[in-house]
Amino acid sequence: MSRICVRFPWLCAPLALLAPAAALAAEPGQQGPSQLLFVGQLAVLLLWGRVIGELMLRLKQPAVMGQLIAGVLLGPSLFGWLLPDLQHALFPDRPEQKAMLDAISQVGILLLLLLTGMETDLKLVRQSGRAALFASLAGILVPFACGVAMGEFLPDSMLPDPHKRLVTALFLGIALSIGSVQIVALVVREMNFMRRTVGQVIIASSIIGDSIGWIVISMIFSLAAHGAVEPWSLARSAIGTLAFLIVSLTVGRRAVFFAIRWVNDTFLSDFAVVTAILLIMSAMALITAAIGVHTVLGAFVAGVLVGESPILTKHIDEQLRGLITAFFAPIFFGLAGLSADLTILGNAQIAIITAILIAIASIGKFSGGFVGGALGGLSTRENLALGLGMNARGSTEVIIASIGLAMGALSQDLFTMIVAMAVLTTLAMPPTLRWALARIPMHKAERQRLEREEMETKGFLPKVERLLLAVDDSGNGKFAARIAGMIAGPGGLPTTVMHIDTTGKRSKTAAEVAQEKAAEASETVKEFASQAGKIEEQRAPDEKKSASAIDITTKVEKPKADAIAAEAEKGYDLLIIGLDKTVAGKTQFHGDVTKLALGFKGALAVVEARGRHRERPLPSKLSILVPVNGTEASRRGAEVAVMLARVSQAPLTVLYVTPADANKRSRQYEEAILKDIVALAETYNVNARSAVRADEAAEAAILKEMAARRHNITVIGVGRRPGDKLFFGDTAAGLLEKSEYSLLFVAS
Repeated sequence: MSRICVRFPWLCAPLALLAPAAALAAEPGQQGPSQLLFVGQLAVLLLWGRVIGELMLRLKQPAVMGQLIAGVLLGPSLFGWLLPDLQHALFPDRPEQKAMLDAISQVGILLLLLLTGMETDLKLVRQSGRAALFASLAGILVPFACGVAMGEFLPDSMLPDPHKRLVTALFLGIALSIGSVQIVALVVREMNFMRRTVGQVIIASSIIGDSIGWIVISMIFSLAAHGAVEPWSLARSAIGTLAFLIVSLTVGRRAVFFAIRWVNDTFLSDFAVVTAILLIMSAMALITAAIGVHTVLGAFVAGVLVGESPILTKHIDEQLRGLITAFFAPIFFGLAGLSADLTILGNAQIAIITAILIAIASIGKFSGGFVGGALGGLSTRENLALGLGMNARGSTEVIIASIGLAMGALSQDLFTMIVAMAVLTTLAMPPTLRWALARIPMHKAERQRLEREEMETKGFLPKVERLLLAVDDSGNGKFAARIAGMIAGPGGLPTTVMHIDTTGKRSKTAAEVAQEKAAEASETVKEFASQAGKIEEQRAPDEKKSASAIDITTKVEKPKADAIAAEAEKGYDLLIIGLDKTVAGKTQFHGDVTKLALGFKGALAVVEARGRHRERPLPSKLSILVPVNGTEASRRGAEVAVMLARVSQAPLTVLYVTPADANKRSRQYEEAILKDIVALAETYNVNARSAVRADEAAEAAILKEMAARRHNITVIGVGRRPGDKLFFGDTAAGLLEKSEYSLLFVAS
């Protein structure tokens, strides 16, 4: 042993960590499972998984493969081959000891499927069209048929039960046909192809394939549990699965959205939403188990619904993802590697069958993707990339094989062969896909689309996930509700409507009236959100979320900063204020508006309806002017103006005021600013007129342009000035005093 440790110090390093625990577990008096050994096993799996995963990343390979290879090295393939006695002491076969790690592994399977579901982008599937559908179906059917056929010809010695050959063949078929979305997405993202047409088709094909695959897998699991084809049990599982999917994607979707929002808004404890997500996953896993299919389907569908939740912030997503990838994934894949014994490949017959298995898996996936892409209208180079991209398996096959081994549908040898196939095909995919993607030219239409999408990512509106609206029952409040609906509609943003009660009355009747007024404001938001959503769908039917499912919460509050501050802690990106009394003393904001604004630290929009907008806040038309000066604040105002123009189909003018001492360089700066905003408007098919007014103060130039072009609302981006009063600068104060028309201040 000392010679081995001198020659291979990296192999003996973890042995020192587990030596005390292994010695204790090996003592004759040791009864039952050893907690010390269990903790040491976890530590070694985490350590090796992290180190080898890091090495794989530096080699531009998926980290999950490093975790799997770490388990293989710690198992009988290397460690057990070099030092069998010590390996058995560290990872004993005693059922009570193995049960502790197996419990972690089973939870890991559910969490990995939850994460897979959360990464399933249904919007991307919808916009990828028939090419993704054909490629995914062909990419599943061809290798599945080949795998089942191979299973029928395997020698009896390789089957766990020759009388259940069909079950083993089905497991083999699905293991060869399903892919890994995570690994495909990793390479596509690395090559900057996520928004390219072929990149979207590759990802969407993997998503569709995964989704179909897990539904089929759940049926095969049901078949394996019964051990034979029982028509009644199979029919019950099929009907139960169909009913589960229908209910989950309709009623279940709303229930999940409500549960996550309610927990986020109600609980004060840390990570409450993460707990809610885990409970949702557990409940859906138990439901699928009750209808006779495997719990993995419930976990996967739960992930899909959670991933589509309107208020699942990036922060919450990262919390859950960190828990899974840092702990459960290394343990699960490490244990899967421990179960694989690659020394069996020394047997010529098994080595040949493994080679055939890898060839069938690779050729079947490639040909299915290539043919499917051709049927979907892709070019030859795009078909080549699609076929190569679908050949990544990685984590998915290991999960399937692990469950099949646990259920007795796969023998130990078949399990090892599938793990070897998964490792080799996954390691081969990244370099081959990089090679294929690098040879795909970019067409003009695709370049224009990418430029538009790149411009969209610069703004703040695409990053807004949740709106907070504070209004009363005035005409200004109704106009603000209209504005909020137009902003929320295209993205289906969840919105909380807070009816600000300034009456001071506390009677039951007054409270009921306030609730009714709040409900009316919510209906206004919903109405204009629906209109905006329909216009947006006509513009780009496959790119945006429908506004029909917009989630609105209604509350009644007093005009106090602490009321807004308490609500703001629940996670909002934009506050819109619309009260009857907006102005006090001509140039200052009213105290109620100031109180509400001071309670919110994020982006703010203050609405001041005037003229027909206050008299008839809902039916009156918009004609928009947006002044710009090149600052980030003015660009945010321009974004909002473009949004309102595109969903209301209103005329839009972009105004730049040239300083009196402008020189040639200033003129170039002016042109660049106007060009940027006009290009932003053109991105959304908005025809924006540009205007320049020279040698005037900004306030006077804006008022003159409003009168000349007959605009009835100015949307202006401003900065919040420090202090205990709400102040947006002298230009905003002048407009408050002198403008005859509506104003919308967008404050960073």
